[in-house]
Amino acid sequence: MYYLLLYKTIPDYLERRAPHRTSHFAHAAEAVERGVLLLGGAFEAPADGAALVFHTDDPKVVANFAENDPYVKNGLIESYEIRKWTVVLGSKF
Repeated sequence: MYYLLLYKTIPDYLERRAPHRTSHFAHAAEAVERGVLLLGGAFEAPADGAALVFHTDDPKVVANFAENDPYVKNGLIESYEIRKWTVVLGSKF
């Protein structure tokens, strides 16, 4: 199953992210290495959120990722939503 993790960032996210960026990327890289995080990236213009694509049978994996993300833990994420995503087109699913 696929899940989307949708982040809504705080208004001054760009100014406040630098001290947490390395640990956020390390956290994401670990999930990529485990094969559960497939894609992730921030929205541009406006930089008001991000989307991450997970492949797992357990939605708790996604919730655990979010709860332990340094951006979430340090208040850079105003809110997040986890959505089950039914993929019907593409070369890898």
